Amino acid sequence: MARIPEIPVAQLTDAQRLVHDQIAGARAGAVAGPFAIWLHVPQIADRANQFGNTIRLQGALEKRLFELIVLITARHWSSQYEWFAHQDAALKAGLSPEIVEAIRARRAPDFTHDDERLIFEIVTELYETRTVSQGTYDRALKQFGPELLIEAITTAGFYTMAAMVINSFDAPVPGGGRPLP
Repeated sequence: MARIPEIPVAQLTDAQRLVHDQIAGARAGAVAGPFAIWLHVPQIADRANQFGNTIRLQGALEKRLFELIVLITARHWSSQYEWFAHQDAALKAGLSPEIVEAIRARRAPDFTHDDERLIFEIVTELYETRTVSQGTYDRALKQFGPELLIEAITTAGFYTMAAMVINSFDAPVPGGGRPLP
């Protein structure tokens, strides 16, 4: 059960309603997970929505790699809602079910695409060591260029922030599920 209850739509302030409608518009009508929590502070919800939409909808990073970063992040933080919200999107974006399952089970996936392997190495190294070694950085810069590398690291950071909110306030997965062991 969530530590902070979702605000019923009928009880939203004008500021909350405006942000709620913007969030719902970019997320198939849903305001859930961290956004339902952030909505208690509409200024934060608004900025998080804008930032999230910038990297999620307007970013140049291929969706398959974007969703890989989100799944690695969700697994790192054991963020149940984040995993729930992105597992199907990752599969639709082209990640193989074997890669998704390996990440869920905390195993290193067997990658067939070099770009996926490198994203996994960058993000995993960042979470394990809190930095990226010069060798990994150099390979990533060569593979992705500075703009996509910035976008990849920023994606990991945004979804880390979301995972922290989800976990701290126990954002519920619809139906009470727990997709991560």
